[in-house]
Amino acid sequence: MIDIGINLASDSFDNDREQVIQDGLEAGVSFFILTGSCPKSNTAVKAFAHKHSDITRATAGIHPHHADDVTNSVIADVRTHCEDPLVAAVGETGLDFFRDLSDRKKQQKAFEAHLQIAIELQKPIFLHQRESHDTFLPIIKEYRDQLTKAVVHCFTDEKRALYDYLDLDLHIGITGWIADERRGTHLVPLVADIPWNRLMIETDGPYLLPRNIRPKPKSRRNEPKYLPYVAAKVAESRQVEVSKVIEETTRTAKEFFNIP
Repeated sequence: MIDIGINLASDSFDNDREQVIQDGLEAGVSFFILTGSCPKSNTAVKAFAHKHSDITRATAGIHPHHADDVTNSVIADVRTHCEDPLVAAVGETGLDFFRDLSDRKKQQKAFEAHLQIAIELQKPIFLHQRESHDTFLPIIKEYRDQLTKAVVHCFTDEKRALYDYLDLDLHIGITGWIADERRGTHLVPLVADIPWNRLMIETDGPYLLPRNIRPKPKSRRNEPKYLPYVAAKVAESRQVEVSKVIEETTRTAKEFFNIP
């Protein structure tokens, strides 16, 4: 299994970062994509990827929550990070109109700056979209032909959005949200519509702890060792064996992130 999105620079992991990766390996996760989402995390996950280049790659970008802080200098630093061979994708970047922690126009400007970096470097892009599909879609459409590959990570939207993204040949990342009976049940029938060569799985840890874990963990912190529960829910939803989900999503992630 490959966890395509783990926020390893989060302070939730400050006391046991190495152990989190070891626990993931023991649970069957063979490779980890470490998400960069702000200047501090971009530097941290890139350094970690250099330390563990056999099992990790990093991304580098500015999450839309931080778009108010984006300057030309910040974007230049993102580009510099992304030039590193161990930074496998540009991002996390995109739009978040759910929490609106940054001005929407500034989010769009930062998003387009990341798209330009991905085009210039011909690297994949790691996308965030929440409650912003109608603005997000025209932007990604405008740039799609110039991009190599793009994944909408942590997909939580509805059928229309999924089909719009698949029509643009985008990849889709599925998290533990699919196992949340309070808000993720709509994803259960939808996940079967995602072609194998466009489907990947992720924890997005420390967030989105799968609610199908038994026995229920004492901590709400999500981490790679719980990725098998995402795979299990995807398998149940697609009515296939878990081994099939692991095989196909691993193959797709290797191709997307250019993992040897």
